[in-house]
Amino acid sequence: MPTSRRVHRDQFSPSIDEHRGTIARLCLWALLLLAFLSLTPAQNAAAAAPNVNYIVVPDFFQLPAGESFVEVAGIAISAKGHIYVFHRGKHPLIEFDPAGKFVRSIADDLFVTAHAVRVDLDDNIWTVDVGSHVVLKLSPEGRVLLALGRMRISGDDVSHFNQPTDVAFDSGGNIYVTDGYGNSRVLKFDKYGNFLHGWGMKGSAPGQFDLPHTIAIDGDLVYVGDRENARIQIFDTTGRFREEWRDVVHPFGLFMAGRILKLSTDGKILGAFGEGGRGPGRIGDPHQISVAKDGSIFTANVVNWRADKFRLR
Repeated sequence: MPTSRRVHRDQFSPSIDEHRGTIARLCLWALLLLAFLSLTPAQNAAAAAPNVNYIVVPDFFQLPAGESFVEVAGIAISAKGHIYVFHRGKHPLIEFDPAGKFVRSIADDLFVTAHAVRVDLDDNIWTVDVGSHVVLKLSPEGRVLLALGRMRISGDDVSHFNQPTDVAFDSGGNIYVTDGYGNSRVLKFDKYGNFLHGWGMKGSAPGQFDLPHTIAIDGDLVYVGDRENARIQIFDTTGRFREEWRDVVHPFGLFMAGRILKLSTDGKILGAFGEGGRGPGRIGDPHQISVAKDGSIFTANVVNWRADKFRLR
């Protein structure tokens, strides 16, 4: 797929995808950034984590002849095992079957700059477009069911929905959006798109953010990747701060250049795999991660223009 107006060098970078209890209370899979040549103790701990025995599945995604991915920003899996890849080429949202066979492209003209994609419990597809400032809910057939976009919101908590970076949902169907570029907030909507409340502001204190880039929900806990503050913050669903993890390196959206981490839900590093670089199985500016029911891991890589599947050896 040729480069188009949708392609931008990624000032907006990476994320995590929880899927139907895959995070459960077992572990978080995270993509984290090793940003410095001189590693901190936390970075050294991440680099030295036990190896998790995953290998890449070569040439898994079967695109039509003459087409290719462009800056892959998002990846998600449906209940039926279909994989949605969100990238910055001519056909931004592409569906593949569980074997990696191309199924279709969806709503080509709706998107400007892909940033993240999710699939909810009803197999609706949610896209986060940082270029158009819009979060869309699409039916499995690709019809627009809901649009959350740039808007004014009254009240003290939230004043402006500006550039969304990620979206997640709780068990009641409520919608959580990280409004990361410019606002540094989390916004909560009901399942109909009505604003409920929001929390956060620019800063480094507990409950403040410096570019909240990714969000995941497990039960009544909300995990937010606070990218530039190099931490993961955890809240309840009302936005009350619970704790933070500062020993998991520099979350670029729960992201790590060259390494994929497996974390316990108390923030301990359980294992890691992968190495930086280009080509199949290499991790180069990964932007989103999704985990299938069988434990297979899918990654979206912006710089490498790739989506990859990893399976247990």
